Amino acid sequence: QVQLVESGGGLVQAGGSLRLSCAASGSIFSINAMGWYRQAPGKQRELVAGITSGGSTNYADSVKGRFTISGDNAKKMVYLQMNSLKPEDRAVYYCNIELSRTWYSGTNDYWGQGTQVTVSS
Repeated sequence: QVQLVESGGGLVQAGGSLRLSCAASGSIFSINAMGWYRQAPGKQRELVAGITSGGSTNYADSVKGRFTISGDNAKKMVYLQMNSLKPEDRAVYYCNIELSRTWYSGTNDYWGQGTQVTVSS
């Protein structure tokens, strides 16, 4: 069984910073990609940032230049450094990891339980 646990969310003033962390545990053979999604009230879940096992990254236009994703496959960790936070960044942030549990199995997506980020104006 694979579990993802996020931490680092909270309340911050506009312009402030937060760093989210996500730790994966369980039987994991390899990690293909890791990412952060968010879901604001009344909106669909959206991709915030992603990183491949090779280190390639991509970001939503709304966070480019402010957020930075990083990952450590060996430690099974993914991070999201969020700077210059805005009230519109308020959402529940979810960690997502695409991984294989054995050498012969395909990849599957796993999700964390989510961590709330609130930005006051």
